Amino acid sequence: MADTARDPPPEHTDFQELEDGDDLFPEPTTTQEQSEPASLPAEDVSTNSNGPKQDSLFDDDPEDLFAEATEEVSLDSPERDVLLSDGPSPAITPITPPTSVLTPRMGLPHADLFTHSSFDEIEEEEGGDSFDMLISVSDPEKVGDGMNAYMAYKVTTKTSMSLFKSHEFSVKRRFSDFLGLHSKLASKYLHIGYIVPPAPEKSIVGMTKVKVGKEDQSNEFVEKRRAALERYLMRTVKHPILLKDPDVLQFLESSELPRAVSTQALSGAGLLRMVNKAADAVNKMTIKMNESDAWFEEKQQQFENLDLQLRKLHSSVESLVCHRRELSVNTALFAKSAAMLGNSEDHTALSRALSQLAEVEDKMDQLHQDQANADFYLFSELLGDYVRLITAVKGVFDHRMKTWQKWQDSQLLLQKKREAEAKLQYTNKPDKLQQAKDEIKELEGKVQLGERDFEQISKTIRKELSRFEKERVTDFKTVIIKYLESLVQTQQQLIKYWEAFLPEAKAIS
Repeated sequence: MADTARDPPPEHTDFQELEDGDDLFPEPTTTQEQSEPASLPAEDVSTNSNGPKQDSLFDDDPEDLFAEATEEVSLDSPERDVLLSDGPSPAITPITPPTSVLTPRMGLPHADLFTHSSFDEIEEEEGGDSFDMLISVSDPEKVGDGMNAYMAYKVTTKTSMSLFKSHEFSVKRRFSDFLGLHSKLASKYLHIGYIVPPAPEKSIVGMTKVKVGKEDQSNEFVEKRRAALERYLMRTVKHPILLKDPDVLQFLESSELPRAVSTQALSGAGLLRMVNKAADAVNKMTIKMNESDAWFEEKQQQFENLDLQLRKLHSSVESLVCHRRELSVNTALFAKSAAMLGNSEDHTALSRALSQLAEVEDKMDQLHQDQANADFYLFSELLGDYVRLITAVKGVFDHRMKTWQKWQDSQLLLQKKREAEAKLQYTNKPDKLQQAKDEIKELEGKVQLGERDFEQISKTIRKELSRFEKERVTDFKTVIIKYLESLVQTQQQLIKYWEAFLPEAKAIS
């Protein structure tokens, strides 16, 4: 990191070169410039690392006709609307850590700030209260009629952890509540390097089917969403930092929760996210980071390749699910045709064999349906979840790049101020010289803070990626074993059905 600090600042910056006649230090005024809030410190300096200031809140959006309907988001669309946005964030419950976490900064300007425990401390704490938690999302219920209707889900938590008030409790939550929770967590933790699990995608098509009351078409959509919400909550609470967040605890325990109106796609906040998304894409293209850490360069390339391969596999498995469902439909048609042929057949043995064949095909139809569901819920959804998770991983890489750029900008400005100070000394302007020295001292502090921020977010990302890789291997191992077991069970059942039918076919004479 010391080598990085000595590198010359990048040529492309937002600061203009000084002209000879420019006066960089104007006459001091009575209005004092407000210093920027301290961002993430290094581990040995205790400052505020608990997320952005909570003063900026979204104004409540007015009710609209499509209050619950939202846009269709594909997996190819990076989920960075809130994650990488510099705009206002929804109302967030401030983080209030236990007294043991607070570390005063003696002699430093922000003595009232505090920092998170390190991952090592968190792991030690978890050792005394091991993870024992199961969250289920069940009983989807349609509330209201017409386009103002929405789905409410029962969220049940079972745990023996002392962090919670009781061992089992349930609350009712709507889909926008889940999106609001993710928005709060992302605005608190993503910019300091923590990987925040993404919430399930919005679907205007699926919700419209629910609102207009087409139950046959909406049941599958509701079940998919219910399962996705359950997986999202489990991934969130498995994170040692997110589990203890006040917003997470409130979401799981509180019977009443303020409505998260800023998650609506057809609202002002939704339009703001679209604008921020476009701005972030432009900024990413313009910022060129001189990466000095080979480990980060290797990891970013690794995740780019992993993202590409997961998307391809996910597309293939979705095609497999569609083909297996088509096979189920065609098997049912075949069974119906065989039954009709058996009824019209005069030969007794052949008629009985055809009727038995129709019964076997009916059973195979159900097996194909069950296997298609296993393909989707076990394998396809896992791949889809990890495509979105890798988008979140890319988000922390982007915030690390933003932290680096902020540090480099401070270095460049400090260099210009020092050059201007030298001019003042040469031209003998003592009235502005003291102001120049004060500004240089302030900028030196910002440069040091920027370097500490960059070191800390790099360290946090390293630990987060280590945790992510362990969970990814465990998740894939568990799901692949379950998926293979379902395939074996299906094939064994098919063999059993055909072996039972074989004597009937041989009895035809």
